[in-house]
Amino acid sequence: MFRLKMWLFLFTACVLLVVPVVQAQDDLAAAADALAAAEPAYEVVETIVYFENEGLNLIGTLAMPETDASVPLVLLFHGFKGERDELPVVNTDEGMYSRTARLFAERGVASLRIEFRGSGESEGLWEDTTFTGQVSDALAALDFAQTLDGVDPDRIGIIGLSQGGLVGAITAGQDARVKSLVLWSAAANPASNFANILSADIIKSGLELPDGEALAITLPWGEETSMKRGFYEELFTVDPVAAVTSYSGPMLVVVGSRDTTVFPMPQQGEIFLKYHEGEEALLVLDGDHIFDVLATGPEVLDEAIFSSLAWFMATL
Repeated sequence: MFRLKMWLFLFTACVLLVVPVVQAQDDLAAAADALAAAEPAYEVVETIVYFENEGLNLIGTLAMPETDASVPLVLLFHGFKGERDELPVVNTDEGMYSRTARLFAERGVASLRIEFRGSGESEGLWEDTTFTGQVSDALAALDFAQTLDGVDPDRIGIIGLSQGGLVGAITAGQDARVKSLVLWSAAANPASNFANILSADIIKSGLELPDGEALAITLPWGEETSMKRGFYEELFTVDPVAAVTSYSGPMLVVVGSRDTTVFPMPQQGEIFLKYHEGEEALLVLDGDHIFDVLATGPEVLDEAIFSSLAWFMATL
């Protein structure tokens, strides 16, 4: 009975999101606030899972609400050099995506956060990474998600952060099984966006690499890494905005007004909406590229989480 009442409460909150009111930012915020204020309705069960793609064993964490009912599921795609829990959130013991997964599952929405090939504990070499390789992994994760017990295979959505947003947009454009899409600080123009991380000299050197050779670089935050020519070429040949022209499902774009990586905002977010036809909304938060998780804690991130949850509960 408690769970039934909980769902009725959440449904009432999410009615605010029905077309055409869904496009009003104030209504989305009101529904998100109602979800944040509601007590959790479910215990959360997390399981490490594995699936294969192109001969590689990939890892993910499945977060399920403890219920006998069939539930919707959201795939969580990490960003450049990220892992499945994503960046740590200061003043908590969680990562961006592990927190998202918990809050979603406590309110009845499952999630599967994966690590792309060469990232985290998944097989493969990071230096071989490309956008198209990650899209292939995303499609394999979608295949796998549809086989999971307790998941409604017709109610699957995506959240993609930064480069993961690029991957999510392309995946949604390629596969009609994606029923709802949320983009967090998504890379809209890879060549422009990565110029804020990789210098022009690095990109030029990467484009001139011989086959099979990787370029060793140091990223602005001090991490050393290496990538092959394929990554640099796809900065100019992969277009996530063009991909969303083939996606007509619901799309929420969440951006931070102080983002200096995917810059300028909100214009880089608005371009996705300009070329997408369908139910859509733009949410502009007072945050940086990663919603201030390394600076102040979870406050801005939680706005993104509960707004996204409200979106999915209205559209999945």
